[in-house]
Amino acid sequence: MVKAKWNGVELAKSDKTIVVEGNQYFPKEDVDSNYLESSDYHTRCHWKGLASYYHVVVEGKKNENAAWYYPEPLSEAQHIKDYIAFWKGVEVSTD
Repeated sequence: MVKAKWNGVELAKSDKTIVVEGNQYFPKEDVDSNYLESSDYHTRCHWKGLASYYHVVVEGKKNENAAWYYPEPLSEAQHIKDYIAFWKGVEVSTD
């Protein structure tokens, strides 16, 4: 089981993650969307496409752009469509 936590709160828990470039991508349905807030920030990966971001918000504290996903991934990355990854201090661990 893989878990993502920030500020003492579990954001995601799944046994169906996909590892890409060392990052655990969680299925959207295994992420608690109550802690995600849309962001206007984007980055581009040459093989995955345009990434969109979420701020992670827990008990009034905001971790800006700490989660990302690919809403329309390029063909080589279709397997991570509707998956979310974390960084910027979000603890991702396996049990």
